[in-house]
Amino acid sequence: MKRSFFSGPYALWMVLFTICPMIFVLYYAFTNDGGAISFQSILECLEPTTIRVFLRSIKLAFICTVFCLILGYPAAQILASKDFSKYKLLFVLFILPMWMNFLLRTYATMSLLERRGIINTILESFGMEPLTLIGTEGAVVFGMVYNYLPFMILPIHTALKKMDTRVIEAAQDLGANPLRVFTRVIFPLSIPGVISGITMVFMPAVTTFAISRLLGSGNFMLLGDMIEKQFLEMHDWSFGSALSMFMMVIIVLSIGLLNRIDPSKGERSGNW
Repeated sequence: MKRSFFSGPYALWMVLFTICPMIFVLYYAFTNDGGAISFQSILECLEPTTIRVFLRSIKLAFICTVFCLILGYPAAQILASKDFSKYKLLFVLFILPMWMNFLLRTYATMSLLERRGIINTILESFGMEPLTLIGTEGAVVFGMVYNYLPFMILPIHTALKKMDTRVIEAAQDLGANPLRVFTRVIFPLSIPGVISGITMVFMPAVTTFAISRLLGSGNFMLLGDMIEKQFLEMHDWSFGSALSMFMMVIIVLSIGLLNRIDPSKGERSGNW
């Protein structure tokens, strides 16, 4: 009785702000302006323009996730190291940007990349020509990595901190070199954190629209931009809902693909 009582507000919240909006999205996706059943909006999602936007969104989100993993895993290892004396200070520095508003962080990124920004000012001080950074895919990826990197570091750091160090010591006692210890012990045991980090980075990256608008200067459109345009500018709720449903399918398939990786494999013994 007590558990059901405390779960009541959560269930009400889920019904009002998750289930009901999804029902409305499904309704508008399969109806036209007159309320009649129609598959026109679904078919529009398969048009070449929409497919190009979809592929561009997937590409940039994938690149962002790869960079976050490459940068985030070593950072998480440093933070999880017992020998790192500045652990608490650096940990705070990593999570400090998350305390700021998302748009403020993106505007701060613009101050670095714009024509008279910090990077071009430094280049000009060395007699180099300024670079065109704003309005490029590289700027969008940079903004994504800057905003979503903590979401990769934190779950990997948690997995590494929970790791039984006796397993690592056993591998070292058996003669495994550092590379062997990492590839056969540390990384497999941290796979659950890696999967969580990839999920937490890829999902918001593939659905973002503020970063692409501010750092991309509107030169190219991502899936999130297209959905926002359909709802707020074109007032085409049917096509916007169809795109939203299309995005939900992408997210569900991505999560299913990640879940096919068995985290328990890292707990099995192997030959070192």
